[in-house]
Amino acid sequence: MKIILAKQAGFCFGVKRATQMAFEAAGKNRHTFTLGPIIHSPQVVGKLEELGIKALNSLAGLDQGTIIIRSHGVKCQELAEARLKNLEVVDATCPFVKKAHEYVKTLSEAGYWVLVVGDADHPEVQGIVSYGGDKVHVVASGDDVKKLPKMNKIGVIAQTTQAFENLQNVVCECLQRGGEIRVYNTICDATSVRQDEAKALSGQVDCMVVIGGFNSANTCRLLEICREIQPRTHHIETASEIKPEWFTGIEAIGITAGASTPKWIIDEVINKIEQLNKSD
Repeated sequence: MKIILAKQAGFCFGVKRATQMAFEAAGKNRHTFTLGPIIHSPQVVGKLEELGIKALNSLAGLDQGTIIIRSHGVKCQELAEARLKNLEVVDATCPFVKKAHEYVKTLSEAGYWVLVVGDADHPEVQGIVSYGGDKVHVVASGDDVKKLPKMNKIGVIAQTTQAFENLQNVVCECLQRGGEIRVYNTICDATSVRQDEAKALSGQVDCMVVIGGFNSANTCRLLEICREIQPRTHHIETASEIKPEWFTGIEAIGITAGASTPKWIIDEVINKIEQLNKSD
């Protein structure tokens, strides 16, 4: 049984940077927290908790110490609150997400209606939206744009993990709704490359395994892409979830992983599959 690992599986630049900053902060101050999970990996969050860094849902009741801003970023109001409280702020927001913040702010100040292509419930999107004014809409697809009124000036940006095709569809619909369209492609290059690799790999193997947090948007998107091509695709967070029957009659297995999946989890999954192969 052949195992093929996608070249871009695992941590992207922004996630690697955020986790390094968080682990470097461990032990420097016993009052150190992250505002929300640092990344969408329960296993990494668990390791940080072992080192004394707990994830908080809000800053309520926190009057001293260090707060680490997660890779997805936070709402501008939360960042302002942290500084107002004189907390030490370690801003681990992905630089690509920071760019999206800047674009929304600039577009809003210039009088554009701003459309953010993404998942309204995702913390990254909620943070991005907070940097705009009262004329910001979150749209999941081109169909959502059809429900909006005519607008004279429209600015479009995307959640960094969106599919490029979805951004294109939204922009096409915007051309029917506005006279002036300004688009910033804020999709991370690593996301596009990872998705293209997953698509190609799925067509070469008999089974796909996608590793990553069940609450990770980019991992779930990889799952959708792989299943469209290879129905025998399985989503796991850790090696313990692997089932031997998945690989019955399989000659080639493809493995990819979301941007928040650490290398040690990927290695454990590969080792587990190799052990199952030897036992057959």
